[in-house]
Amino acid sequence: MIKENLESVEKRIQAACDRAGRSRSEVTLIAVSKTKPASMIEEAMAEGIIDFGENKPQELRDKYEILPKNLRWHMIGNLQRNKVKYIIDKAVMIHSLGSLELAETIEKEAKKHQLVMPVLVEVNVAGEASKGGIRPEDTEAFVRAVSHYPHIRVKGLMTIAPIVEKPEDNRTVFRTLRNLAVDIARQNIDNVSMSELSMGMTGDFETAVEEGATYVRVGTGIFGERDYGMKEKTGESSIS
Repeated sequence: MIKENLESVEKRIQAACDRAGRSRSEVTLIAVSKTKPASMIEEAMAEGIIDFGENKPQELRDKYEILPKNLRWHMIGNLQRNKVKYIIDKAVMIHSLGSLELAETIEKEAKKHQLVMPVLVEVNVAGEASKGGIRPEDTEAFVRAVSHYPHIRVKGLMTIAPIVEKPEDNRTVFRTLRNLAVDIARQNIDNVSMSELSMGMTGDFETAVEEGATYVRVGTGIFGERDYGMKEKTGESSIS
């Protein structure tokens, strides 16, 4: 199943790149493996996937410990400050920076490990009360504030678009994020680049690619529907 699903997703990404006049190399597919056991991740690995996304720090940590170290783990979910220490030296990027308090903690933990953590600023483009992130109009000021942390490198923006029936309905969301990144890039802020846009999931990733996504986060489209009973099989343990 995973092999066939990946082949389908790959064809759809390539087609979206073709429509947008983009190179396939500009888009990284992140296989969202939350709640999935290591065996399913290994199936995706066998098809050449090395970028995986996790929503929970404890799942990322536990899977990192038992799977090959050449994998690239992306922290894509809400990250609580007290959990940063568990993934700071394991994640290649944090996609969900949405507060200065979290930035302070990332800076502190990254300094301890003598590393610079790449981050994406989460922007709540659609203004949904149920989602975190910075308001579009506040994003540039937020980026400027984070740019002063020497152990954090802002690489771009991320958004979680609304759940919609028609992917086309999210085009404006993705276009708004891209335009915001272009505007911020023009400011030439030290320690900041706007080279990455993390947007688009199983239901709308093709539209996101057409609008400039460099990371698409696909879970159900690769692994099937999530099974929240799987966490026991991943070796996940609780972190208080």
